[in-house]
Amino acid sequence: MDMTLWPFKVIAGPGDKPKIAVQYMSEEKEFSAEDISSIVLIKMRDIAEAFLGRTIRNAVVSVPAYFNDSQRQATKEAGGLAGLNVMRIINEPTAAAIAYGLDKKVISVGEKNVLIFDLGGGTFDVSLITLEDLIFKVKSTAGDTHLGGEDFDNRMVDHFVEEFKRKNKKDISGNPRALRRLRTACERAKRTLSSTAQTTVEIDSLCEGINFYTTITRARFEELNIDLFRKCLVLVEKCLRDAKVDKSTVHDVVLVGGSTRIPKVQQLLQDFFNGKELCKNINPDEAVAYGATVQAAILSGEGNEKVQDLLLLDVAPFSLGMQTDEGVMTVLIPRNATIPAKKEQVFFTNKGQTNDIIKVYEGEGTRADNLLVKCEFSGIPPAPKGEYKITACFDIDANGILILNVSFEETTTGEKSQFTMNKTIEDRLIFKDRPFFLQALELLIFNLRNTIKDDKFASKLSADEKKVAEDAIDQAVHWLDNNKQATDDEYRKKKDELEIVSCPIIIKLPAVVHHEL
Repeated sequence: MDMTLWPFKVIAGPGDKPKIAVQYMSEEKEFSAEDISSIVLIKMRDIAEAFLGRTIRNAVVSVPAYFNDSQRQATKEAGGLAGLNVMRIINEPTAAAIAYGLDKKVISVGEKNVLIFDLGGGTFDVSLITLEDLIFKVKSTAGDTHLGGEDFDNRMVDHFVEEFKRKNKKDISGNPRALRRLRTACERAKRTLSSTAQTTVEIDSLCEGINFYTTITRARFEELNIDLFRKCLVLVEKCLRDAKVDKSTVHDVVLVGGSTRIPKVQQLLQDFFNGKELCKNINPDEAVAYGATVQAAILSGEGNEKVQDLLLLDVAPFSLGMQTDEGVMTVLIPRNATIPAKKEQVFFTNKGQTNDIIKVYEGEGTRADNLLVKCEFSGIPPAPKGEYKITACFDIDANGILILNVSFEETTTGEKSQFTMNKTIEDRLIFKDRPFFLQALELLIFNLRNTIKDDKFASKLSADEKKVAEDAIDQAVHWLDNNKQATDDEYRKKKDELEIVSCPIIIKLPAVVHHEL
């Protein structure tokens, strides 16, 4: 639906991933969403560097609280493309709550329930947060990543497209340039209607030399968007219900995001809370950036003692679970669980079982949920029931991003293969119709190579130790290239050889690396 309103072309890229096609210097260029986001981040970094007069390498990036795992991972990747180390992905309502808490100086006056109502240009988030002393704890969050100021603009655009068609017998819905100019005028009119009861829309030569001149009242604008405004309140109710908090016990309702300036939005929200005065003390455009800056100060060890003592406890916006044999999702980490969070699930193979599948979903039921990871094991050696144990460890980090650690253990010998999966490397770790120990060997090579390339870990190794590991990896890769038809037992022996060579090196690295390998 949105694609019909955009003044640019969207095409299918590799793996059916959407790409934006634009004309630049007489050539068509294609950009992914991550590419576009990285360009924005580069510009922001350049502005900050020009102001500070120093190089910036680290960043805290805010995202809508209702961003899913894929969107969070893509945001982190965009930061990497921009040459930034993303120290943390922080939810926008949580960042705004920090700004509110420090501004209101409420951190020493007992526990308060604060509702953050964040209505921006493209997304809507609402979070119920308790503040006590120096602790900011998110109790629940709800939202819509497709609800915001742009949707209000689109309603006006559709309205005026019909008006232009009625008056001039011309349909501009397929004219990107005309739509772009009309949308700019509609956004300007929307802003004006927040302070006046009526405004004009004037566009010279909108289409085929025809000038467009019209008026719109605040009442008409509200009528066009009333269902969207009320949708926000439905999500507020959901947030309060999930937090098990009655609206009468909410101490403050904090407005964040430019679209909260719309009078009708404020009126509906105030009526919902039985006439309660809304908190407008913080700048709705700057609150999130302010809070993200405080988070950066905490992570980097900068700032005063009060800032360093702040504790932020956020939640997972969606449930995380696995699909059972019956096709039903078993929830392992429920939505609104405090993050970081970790949960393990253990399976045993049946008699003669030669394959297994792990499907990880995000949401509240597999039929409507987002499939995050599909891990297929095949070529498992036939064995008695319970001979092999598969352990899946689900780890949601502080960024709200899933890391799946999977181990495959032969129960009689205790021999174990372990590997880590996340959205970034998922495509490289889909196992299908390949010998099991070939997969295990490839994963050992992959994880060992990445570990010794990581400066944080490589610094713990001597030059000789690093050379031994690199040579062992190269030899294993060379052996794989020349033994494509090897048996599973041969792959197993080669994996054991690599483990023996690398073991003295691995034990010098942190425990988390041992687990991943």
